[in-house]
Amino acid sequence: MGMTMAEKIIALAAGVDTVKAGDIETVNLDRLMSNDGTTHLTIDMYNKLKNPRIADKDKLVWIVDHNIPSDCPKTAASHKKMRDFARANDITFYEGEGVCHQVMMENHVRPGELIFGADSHTCAYGALGAFGTGVGCTDYLYAMVTGQSWLLVPETLRFNLKGKLKDGVYARDLILTIIGRIGANGANYKAMEFAGEGLHTLTMSDRISICNLCVEAGAKTALMEVDDIALDYLKEHGREPKASFKSDDDAVFAEVYDIDLDEIEPIVAKPHFVDNVVPAKEALGVKIDEAFLGSCNNGRIEDLRAGAAVIKGKKVAPKVRFLVVPASRAVYKQAMDEGLLEIFMEAGAIIMNPNCSVCWGSCQGVIGEGETLISTGTRNFKGRAGHKDSFVYLASAATVTASAIKGEIATADMV
Repeated sequence: MGMTMAEKIIALAAGVDTVKAGDIETVNLDRLMSNDGTTHLTIDMYNKLKNPRIADKDKLVWIVDHNIPSDCPKTAASHKKMRDFARANDITFYEGEGVCHQVMMENHVRPGELIFGADSHTCAYGALGAFGTGVGCTDYLYAMVTGQSWLLVPETLRFNLKGKLKDGVYARDLILTIIGRIGANGANYKAMEFAGEGLHTLTMSDRISICNLCVEAGAKTALMEVDDIALDYLKEHGREPKASFKSDDDAVFAEVYDIDLDEIEPIVAKPHFVDNVVPAKEALGVKIDEAFLGSCNNGRIEDLRAGAAVIKGKKVAPKVRFLVVPASRAVYKQAMDEGLLEIFMEAGAIIMNPNCSVCWGSCQGVIGEGETLISTGTRNFKGRAGHKDSFVYLASAATVTASAIKGEIATADMV
């Protein structure tokens, strides 16, 4: 019997020839990422161990991205704890470089790797054919100390993509459509695998957006076949694959979905669930107070280009705050070099340093009671971006930017 991509990566990490869904395997981790959301808790637990040790410091990557610059003394203390521990133990450490998953994709992730991240959107790494999955502090600490962990081998949902996205339709619209179709629990503890001729029409930015949001359908991980586009991206960033896998022809899938990219249209996810999706045309006219273009899902250069193309020569609506937040320092610099940031600033947008910003909802751009945000962030749960009685809509960079101009939910063809 053949194996899926997820099964092959787990088998490699476990040092065995074959695994199947439902098996429990002890695995060696290739990389361990943690950010300032929880790393201080991991450090506290580490310091209570009888025999504290780090199995392999070179596998650890720590990134300050959620609350940067620090917003209060408590956050500053948390950052200092993380910073001091990283320096004392020679851990790869980033501060001010951007959102953790973007930084990881730019600098570390390789096809075939098994990566734990102390953040739920670690599944983004599947865009490069790596098994990335989010874990809590306790699992992270165990892996940090031993270099190993255990995994229940997940079943796989296969998504065969065909066709090509139409102009004005984005990968964000595609993954929101899929989540709406299968539901927020539709992929619980399963791998979501993407393949087919349509995959080869998608950029790396597209692929990261898709894999990143798969956790919003409950996925354990997301994976895409490694093709020339992925390999070119890897080469541009000075890395080689650990292993490049695709599922065997006789692999067993829990379910197979055929997705025609030509049929995808602009989508909006309404409050307060990511699977509460409707065509954008059914959400038109909802008044907004704030718009956000950024996050690990849609803060790359391609997203900023899409937004800049919509807003060039126009103005942000009165009384609307439009936050534009590049996902990394590299993206920020490229956007600056291309003149994109100038376009946004001339339109009245607020340009922020690379960080999680209002997607995280604890520092920059927090919205108040009764306010409405349209966002390229990852979630729209109640209270996600501020007050518990606020409202978050999710959409593509183009739709978010058009809405910032109109002062209400709108699509790019309306401005």
